[in-house]
Parts: sequence; structure tokens; C-alpha cells
Amino acid sequence: MSKFSEKTNGLLNFMELKQAKYRFIYGIMAVVLILLSLVCILPILWVFLSGFKTTSEMYSIPPTFLPSSISIEPVKEIFDKVNFFKYFGNTLMEIVGALVFDLIINGLAGYVLSRIRPKGSAVLETLVFGTMLLPSVSMVPLYMTFVNMPITHVNLTGSFMPLWMQAGCNAFTIMLFRNFFNGIPMDYLEAARIDGCGNLGIFFKIILPLSKPIIVVESIFCVINSWKNFMWPYLILGSTPKETISILLYQVSSGGMSLTMPEVMLVVMLSIIPPGIFYAIFSKQIMGGMNMSGIKG
Repeated sequence: MSKFSEKTNGLLNFMELKQAKYRFIYGIMAVVLILLSLVCILPILWVFLSGFKTTSEMYSIPPTFLPSSISIEPVKEIFDKVNFFKYFGNTLMEIVGALVFDLIINGLAGYVLSRIRPKGSAVLETLVFGTMLLPSVSMVPLYMTFVNMPITHVNLTGSFMPLWMQAGCNAFTIMLFRNFFNGIPMDYLEAARIDGCGNLGIFFKIILPLSKPIIVVESIFCVINSWKNFMWPYLILGSTPKETISILLYQVSSGGMSLTMPEVMLVVMLSIIPPGIFYAIFSKQIMGGMNMSGIKG
């Protein structure tokens, strides 16, 4: 009960837990949450362990949960067989570029709507917000734009630029930055202008250093979205040397690489490890990140 004595919020607090019926409810809730956790964890464990099984063990009846032996050799072989480092490097390239475009372009747009506010900014803000309400019907015209860019008539397929450009044009992120920048006192900006700092200088020297929480949160969202993104990388980078891990998983699952089932599980396992480590490091920021969008402008 020492831990319960510090419990002052949540569905049940310390005073309620003094009663037997509420302690019973608390125990039931704990059991349900443990069972739900096992439902989420067991498939991941199955994938990890299946990667070390032999083909006969994979198809044995009844199925076995644990492999007969665990060796690092299959992992080394699958790295060479599917050239995993190439796909991983391409994915990192996509993530880094998307992160730069996301923070700079969306951040500048949010800064303009929040602090510069030129004439017509209210209309522009309404239009930006309105794009979030449009149905997803823009994939075909957007793809045609990347195939034949207006004015320049350049074909951007086969490069990371279309993926980076999409990351730098996100209405939700713009409004997220705009809401956060609204909470920065104007006194800092006016003092910088008195010292001769321009709008760009204020953004990079004043706004960004004061916006580390929202930058961290948006960076996490950008990395996660870029890692799991499949459709656009497949359309833009498919059948090129710049394919990402999401395309590799599609090729493996569709039988395009002639891998055995344990090898398929190893590829899936390798693709799970980086985001798993990333989530373990930034779990608190990920869970609390959506609260940033609730800051009043």
C-alpha cells in the first residue's frame, strides 16, 4: 500500500483503494492490462524467435515457440543476402532530408502565421487549416506533378526530393508550430528587432532555441512517419537503387526475393529493431507529444 499512498489521480485514487471493492476492481484492471500487453508482445516475440528456427521447425505441427538453437550466423547471412545495409542507409537518407524540410519549411510557415502575420494571413491560415479537411484525392495529380514538374518539366521520380517536399508541406505540422509559437512572448522578438535582427535571424536565433520541446516532438513524429511510409517511396523509388526498408518488406512478403520463411522472419526482425530502440529512448516524448497540439494560440 506504500505505492498506493502516493496515488492521487487516475481512475482510482488512494482513498478509494482503501475499500475492498475498489481494490478488487483495481486487480481486475491490472489483469486485463497484463493480458492485453501479452497480446501485443507475443507476436513480436514469435517473429524474433522464428527467425532462428529451421524451415522444418517453422512448419512443424504442433508448432514450437522456441527454436532448437540460437546462432548469430543466420543474421549475418541475411544481411549479405538482402543487402540490408543499403535499404537501411536509403531509409536514413529519406528520414534526414524529410526532417530538415519538415522543421525548416513548416517551422517558417508556422512562424509567419504566428508572429509576422502579413496582410491576408488570416485567409492563408484558414486555407492551410482547410486543407486538413480535404479527402485524400490528391495522390494521382501529385504523382503526375512529380513525374513532370510544372515550368521546369523535370522528372523527380527516382530521387528523395518528392518525399522531402511532402514532409515540408504538412498542414498539421504548420498549425502545430503556429500554436506553439503563439506562446512565445513578443518581448523577446521586439528586443531582437531593436538589436537589428531580421525576421529570419529571429527565427533561427530566438524562435528555434525557445522551441526545443515542439522540435523534439515533431522530429519524433517525422522519423516515425518516414520509417513506416510505404506508398510514396514505392511509387517514387520503386525499382531503383534508392529503395527503403518498407519496400524491402513488401518484396520479401510478396516472394520477390526467394527467401525461406525463417529468413523472412529475420528481415522483419531487423526492420523492427531500429524503431523499437527509437521508441524505447523517446517513449515519454511520444506519449506526451500530442499534448503540444492543444496549446492555445
